[in-house]
Amino acid sequence: MTRPLSNDLRERVVRAVEAGESCRSVAARFGVAVSSAVKWSQRYRASGSVAPGKMGGHRKRVLEPHRAFIAERISQTPHLSLHKLKEELAARGVKVSHDTVWRFLRREGLRFKKNTVRP
Repeated sequence: MTRPLSNDLRERVVRAVEAGESCRSVAARFGVAVSSAVKWSQRYRASGSVAPGKMGGHRKRVLEPHRAFIAERISQTPHLSLHKLKEELAARGVKVSHDTVWRFLRREGLRFKKNTVRP
């Protein structure tokens, strides 16, 4: 992901557009995309600032609220498969992939073995 262009460039582009130049000519003069000039101008008119918005971020973990349920099910039924656990979560209204369940189990250290007889 690229980083945002500088606020100085954004301000110069917005000032030129506010002075009456078209977004296309301003974009060509400053070497930015026409859509950038349009969006920066709209942002300036709406908020009074040309600063970029927040980029990226973290998604909240979908299975975190269900950690107790998952840990209980694994302790009750150690031979439970990922797909079966996924189906039980779906019955509770949580629709996730088996990969999401697997990554959650790995991250939380809730590992289980299907064959507990083998060392």
